[in-house]
Amino acid sequence: MPETPIVATAKILHQLSPVTYQIALPNGKEVVGHLAKKLRDGSVVYAPGDAVRVEMTPYDFSKARIAERLLPQEKPRL
Repeated sequence: MPETPIVATAKILHQLSPVTYQIALPNGKEVVGHLAKKLRDGSVVYAPGDAVRVEMTPYDFSKARIAERLLPQEKPRL
């Protein structure tokens, strides 16, 4: 049975590749985040400073999956 992912909000720091970003978590830790497959169509441009919702496995806190981009007026869904 797969473990439930840890969900958090994060801020994009800079782009490493077309689907990989350096992101900052609320606790100050910087991790590598990759776009979820449904976000890879290229219709949305992610820029430094954008708020995103990320999912992380409880086994590896050095990487995260970017699940969605949060709009500035949106409250994070946790």
